[in-house]
Amino acid sequence: MKKLMVGMALTATLATAVTPGFGSIGGNQEKAYAATVTYKVMASKLNVRSGAGTTYGIIGSVVKGQTLSVMSKSGSWYKINYNGRTGYVSSDYVQASGTETPPAESTTYTVTASMLNVRSGAGTNYASIGSVTKGQKLSVVSKSGSWYKINYNGRTGYVSSDYVQASATASPKLVVDSFKTLGNAQQVILVTADNYDTKSAKIQTFEKVDGKWKQVLTANGVLGQKGFALSKKEGDMESPTGKYTIGTAFGRYANPGTKLPYRKITANDVWVDDSKSSLYNTWQQKPANGRWTSAENMDIPAYDYGFVINYNESRTPGKGSAIFFHVGTNYTAGCTATSKEQVVSILKWLNPEKNPVIIQSPVSELDKY
Repeated sequence: MKKLMVGMALTATLATAVTPGFGSIGGNQEKAYAATVTYKVMASKLNVRSGAGTTYGIIGSVVKGQTLSVMSKSGSWYKINYNGRTGYVSSDYVQASGTETPPAESTTYTVTASMLNVRSGAGTNYASIGSVTKGQKLSVVSKSGSWYKINYNGRTGYVSSDYVQASATASPKLVVDSFKTLGNAQQVILVTADNYDTKSAKIQTFEKVDGKWKQVLTANGVLGQKGFALSKKEGDMESPTGKYTIGTAFGRYANPGTKLPYRKITANDVWVDDSKSSLYNTWQQKPANGRWTSAENMDIPAYDYGFVINYNESRTPGKGSAIFFHVGTNYTAGCTATSKEQVVSILKWLNPEKNPVIIQSPVSELDKY
């Protein structure tokens, strides 16, 4: 199966601002941070997305000079109040200045007074724009002195902190916490897509430390041109779903620091995709000498770095071959790909002693695992 990167390059979706790229080591958990009260858009036009990443849908846009109501920060993304909805914008194109501090995302704010005025500014001299009642949960943007700045029915309001109780909540569960098929795996690469037909993917890595799962990385990725496969076949341009172990790491350069077995690609290296060959779905070297009629050249930029996904280990003819995790940002012919930086990061992180696995699935079917 030819895994050469095909199709047109993805283009930036902003008119003048470059859409942010991949995530980074450190996870995407939202967290409290020492930030500031005024957040202004610096790009001519900046997309507002439904989640913290470019794989999420666009729900609108903001323009240069516009002031944003920032609730928290998730990696390189600001969570904002956008026309009464929750949205996310890249922090690369937002400038912050001032003195207020947004709250921790894991804190719950509850009204303790029977009725509490919501005012247009941080003080009793400001007009009341409405009220909230006892037990009501508030969407707190920041704190200014003894006043909480809140999102009130799509507007900015202020309530006295004397009548609001803030309490930390339990950290949200990670998706891997609900998986029941991991066995002794202590490292998981999770590749998800919104549905079977999309080529865009979200890549997350998790590691179990002291008996508890922790998220390590999140990144954008791509699948086969036609998305995920219900039943993978040779040449279908689809990536297989399922849970697989991880095989040999490879690359056209020296080992970047992975603990996996590593094989440096040479000009003669090929992967046999001839279903009629006894060497189907194996790594071989040219010349063919009649051993196969079709094989994929391994000495290509897409394979600067990567690893083998142990799919079709029984080498069933026609079920699919050469399924890798490799470098790429467009779409593949059945592999999973992401930026070179992220591939190298994942290779360095993977530890065969932790029995790593990769799970590939539409979000709607994660309950299978």
